Amino acid sequence: MSKITSDEVRQTATLARLELSDGEVHRLTRELDAILGYMESLASLDVSGVEPTTHAVPLDMPLRDDVLEALEPHLPVDLALLDAPKRHDAFFEVPKIIEVTE
Repeated sequence: MSKITSDEVRQTATLARLELSDGEVHRLTRELDAILGYMESLASLDVSGVEPTTHAVPLDMPLRDDVLEALEPHLPVDLALLDAPKRHDAFFEVPKIIEVTE
C-alpha cells in the first residue's frame, strides 16, 4: 500500500509554491513513498538503550574563557565614540523608542 498519493504530492507542491509536471509528480510520489517506507521501518526499531545525540560522530568544540582580556587589544571608548551623533558618558545615546507609563 502506498504511503503517499499523487494528490498529496500535488497539494504539498502547491503549499511550497512549486510547479510540478505530471512526470515530476509521478517520480516524487515513488521517491517519497520509498522514504516514508524506510522511515516506517526505522520507527519499528528498539532504540530504548540508545542515548539521544545531536551529531552522528563525537564532536569536540573547545570554548575559550569569556573574559575581556581575551579580546585585547580592544577599541578605546573615546575612539569608538568619536563620530557618534550623540553620546552620554561612555555610551552611544540613541532615541527612546519605548515609553513606559504607569
